[in-house]
Amino acid sequence: MPTLALKPTHKAVTTYYDALAKFDKLGVKHEGALRSAFQELLEHCARQFDWKLVPEYAIKRKGKPDAKADGALLDNYGLNHGLWEAKDSADDLDREIKHKFSIGYPKQNILFWQPDRAVLYQNGERFYPADLTRPQDLVDILTLFLEFAPPAIAEWEKAVVEFRDKVPQIGKSLKALIEKERQTNKKFITAFEDFYSLCRGSLNPNISIEAVEEMIIQHILTERIFRKIFDIADFMQRNVIAQEIEKVITALNSRVFSRDDFSKSLEHFYGAIENAAATNTDFHEKQTFLNTVYERFFQGFSVKVADTHGIVYTPQPLVNFTVASVEHVLKGEFDKTLADRDVHILDPFTGTGNFIVNIMRHIPKSALPHPCGHSNLLEEFKLAA
Repeated sequence: MPTLALKPTHKAVTTYYDALAKFDKLGVKHEGALRSAFQELLEHCARQFDWKLVPEYAIKRKGKPDAKADGALLDNYGLNHGLWEAKDSADDLDREIKHKFSIGYPKQNILFWQPDRAVLYQNGERFYPADLTRPQDLVDILTLFLEFAPPAIAEWEKAVVEFRDKVPQIGKSLKALIEKERQTNKKFITAFEDFYSLCRGSLNPNISIEAVEEMIIQHILTERIFRKIFDIADFMQRNVIAQEIEKVITALNSRVFSRDDFSKSLEHFYGAIENAAATNTDFHEKQTFLNTVYERFFQGFSVKVADTHGIVYTPQPLVNFTVASVEHVLKGEFDKTLADRDVHILDPFTGTGNFIVNIMRHIPKSALPHPCGHSNLLEEFKLAA
């Protein structure tokens, strides 16, 4: 875990105090302006950890509209490392804190700020109050806030470092094993050829043997991740491609490869992924985390194949644009919406379900059960793996 390099004499700190002094001189006291000074300082600190400060961060509340924190610190996997809530000097900070918790704000790591003081809550407890008129107190509370690591995230960060080199090696070993068994194991040869024929008939008549091998490896490496994180234990029983891959793996498992032993060898890594994903309670956040893990996990051992065979993930902003564009054309050209009964949605290469989930978020819940157009959207997403 990196540490925060920040001292009271650093430019970022002096700039922060200068900005507040200028606001005060101008008689500007409202939160919207004052918080910009702290936001710039927090963004400066977040960059040291390779995190992004996301303003107006939605806090999911069961059965209620989302609340909005002033900011959240997200890492490259979309994991939330802390929330920030700003108030102006006229606010009763303790009363505001009590109100935020009453409406569902989490207490794991959240910093409440106003120009002259701040309060930090960690692990559900009031952990540290700071007098922000003293620069050292400002540095101290920021250090505690940014260096805090929940056990699940700390475990994940350690596992990423530990397995960064191990996973590519395992992928290459599996590839060598498959190629060897294709020469000597009659049961595996039959199962592989059957699957290869299915792929040529269903996916691409020109698909290469190497691409099919990589598909099998990808499944071995990531099947548990999908099953555990999204709690879809029976997806293989309802997904034709997954069923056929399982037949190939069963044939491979019968002689020189033990799937149970393989899973145990990566137990720490898989467990770290699952525990880190559990820190996100929102389904969309879990999907974002999984997309990032899955892409880096697979491309880590086969960048060339990932690039040439399209095993990449459409960035969420592009997904948003594509779905919005389709909706715009539907309305402009056909006077229809995605929720209309006679609009049918087909996503034959669902992957991790980015487009399906985005479309579901556009369609009112009352329209999802339409028998022709959308009855299978939830099923399609469950089969995304």
